[in-house]
Amino acid sequence: MPHPLVTADELAALLQDAAAGARVRVLDVRWSLGGPAGRPLFDAGHIPGAVYVDLDTELAGHGEPRDGRHPLPDMADFQAAARGWGLNDGDTVVVYDDWRSHAAVRAWWLLRYAGVADVRVLDGALPAWLAAGRPLATSADATTAPAPGTLTVVPGGLPVLTTEQAGALPDSGVLLDARAAERYRGDVEPIDPRAGHIPGALSAPTAGNLDAEGRFLEAAALRERYEALGVTDAAPVGVYCGSGITAAHDALALTLAGFAPALFPGSWSAWANRAELPVATGPASA
Repeated sequence: MPHPLVTADELAALLQDAAAGARVRVLDVRWSLGGPAGRPLFDAGHIPGAVYVDLDTELAGHGEPRDGRHPLPDMADFQAAARGWGLNDGDTVVVYDDWRSHAAVRAWWLLRYAGVADVRVLDGALPAWLAAGRPLATSADATTAPAPGTLTVVPGGLPVLTTEQAGALPDSGVLLDARAAERYRGDVEPIDPRAGHIPGALSAPTAGNLDAEGRFLEAAALRERYEALGVTDAAPVGVYCGSGITAAHDALALTLAGFAPALFPGSWSAWANRAELPVATGPASA
């Protein structure tokens, strides 16, 4: 399996290969909760050849509050969206954002879940591309939209947790909460109807996966981080966040560390909207 990270220089080399006929597709997944819309940022400047992906409409479904704020999209809809980005079976796909990879990892995880074998995240995100002195293109530079692809989605490529499985996981393994520590503790909850965390879950904020430049730590350092939280090869590990987006950040970090995490797509937004489910607060679960 190809390494899931790519440097700016490696991406530049892939783009040269693409110009020579290699099957490489770059996806711009700029998005942030409550932040500026990604499409105008893409139009103003993006990695040459990239295609814009709308996280809210193409990387998430829309259901009842009990499903969470960003449930997985219907796979037929996702296949149609991916074909619209020009994806074909066997393509190398590189994803990036400008938010320390917190949005791009959703595309990485979802494409891997959908059976795409070669998906890579630009390590360090768009700032790493710019720091390497690489150019940007604008939408005015583009002459044609990508030709429609023929990708066939085969869901199930990565493991997922149901709400019930997430709640039971601390009894048999480790369940990690990727949100900021203050949301895990229940000190604040700016979005969802209840504050706190799933009982038995442990706090593992995504910030701990990165260095000062926003690049993922080396595999050995990531493994040390997660082993300190009790993650082992002998027991299952699951991850969740607020709505299932940034949980993929911990999932990628765990993958780099050599573990095989399962993701709870509904995450806290689904759990908190089910009044019958218990909530824990404070620095650690009972």
